[in-house]
Amino acid sequence: MLKKACFILLTLVTPTLAAAAEGVHQPVDLTNSSIGFLALAIFVIAYLLVMAEEFLGLRKSKPVMIAAGLIWGMIGWYYTQHGMPELAEHAVRDNLLEYAELMLFLLVAMTYVNSMEERRVFDALRSWLVKKGLGFRALFWLTGILAFFISPVADNLTTALVMCAVVLAAGGDNSKFVTLSCINIVIAANAGGAFSPFGDITTLMVWQKDIVSFWTFFILFVPSVVNFVIPAAIMHFAVPNIKPDANDDEVFMLRGAKRIIFLFILTIITAVSFHNFLGLPPVIGMLTGLGYLKLMGFFLFRTHKHDQDTNVSTMENNFSKDSDIPFDIFARIERAEWDTLFFFYGVVLCVGGLGFIGYLAIISEVMYDSWGATNANVAVGLLSAVIDNIPVMFAVLTMNPDMSTGQWLLVTLTAGVGGSMLSIGSAAGVALMGQSRGQYTFFGHLKWTPVIFLGYVASIATHMWLNASYF
Repeated sequence: MLKKACFILLTLVTPTLAAAAEGVHQPVDLTNSSIGFLALAIFVIAYLLVMAEEFLGLRKSKPVMIAAGLIWGMIGWYYTQHGMPELAEHAVRDNLLEYAELMLFLLVAMTYVNSMEERRVFDALRSWLVKKGLGFRALFWLTGILAFFISPVADNLTTALVMCAVVLAAGGDNSKFVTLSCINIVIAANAGGAFSPFGDITTLMVWQKDIVSFWTFFILFVPSVVNFVIPAAIMHFAVPNIKPDANDDEVFMLRGAKRIIFLFILTIITAVSFHNFLGLPPVIGMLTGLGYLKLMGFFLFRTHKHDQDTNVSTMENNFSKDSDIPFDIFARIERAEWDTLFFFYGVVLCVGGLGFIGYLAIISEVMYDSWGATNANVAVGLLSAVIDNIPVMFAVLTMNPDMSTGQWLLVTLTAGVGGSMLSIGSAAGVALMGQSRGQYTFFGHLKWTPVIFLGYVASIATHMWLNASYF
């Protein structure tokens, strides 16, 4: 009887003691400590190296991954020394879980895009556009419009590279046309990604956090159109009014291409359905969709002989030299943008560590309490022109300011399109500078920054006017 009474007493008391312990062990403000200053310095140095990637040749993931380890190593050391190791452990696990969900989501999307590329979907699109023999001004608008509508489904980097290939094939040595078209493509790809939960990492993060529902993002469609159309309409008059010679080269998609496109659409539907109707993280739906692609890959691999027989009679149609290699799903996964994915890991943990130290609370107080939500969110867009929008948006999400849906949509819009103001402000711009072989440059883009800024301001005004009920 005594044992039973002691057991009941212990059962009642233990949760109380645990709760009390949790109440005592709260994160410590380290913003004015040597650890806080050193962590901030490490992050700044790492990000300067990221910004200098083009000049140093040092891939951007390397410095931020090391910085993440050093920052959390110092945090872990401090909390271990003060008898609270579980706080640092729980915090870093939360950051790691956030990263894992986004990384796996992006990995599936990248694998699908790489599979479509391997099946020559994008090459066929480029060939179809080039052989139309359109004038420079028509190509300027067509590549921009396609970039705007493809980037909400594919990532803006892949979209920009495909459209830039069209521009280079048609434009040749006409640097003015290439420069203006590349600027237009960067603006269009970034604007197109801003109104879709899948279009950009920033929108994906906001959606997966359940801050904005899936369909609500689409009210940013008109502001995104404004952001793209205003600069394009002004630049249109500077595009040479020339019609290049048509190209008769034709490229055909490989077997299974259309089915992979269909499976990608089905995967998106699965991810949305899992999240909206079943309350599960979207990444579960995406990984299920990867299973669809793996089954299709198995089918293409096992029926490869049919593929070879087809290629024998169509080699004149510009199939690649490796078109006789069987489809390999793991080769497509291998070609994912791993440097970007690991860069994302470093950014999430660095920003998470600085937030755990206490710096983001200070920034949030200054920006969102002192400046006001609208001014702060407009500033976020301007900041993303210099600093990649991934750390900027993750910092805002970590701060988690108390904002209306309209304000969350505003910061999603500004973070997405703000990077268009400079060529280094988005992955699309950086990639196109390399692809265009010196025809599209930083200063060539900078010349049109005032026009792009006009579109930026107009898109914000349009959102605040059309979607006033959300504020």
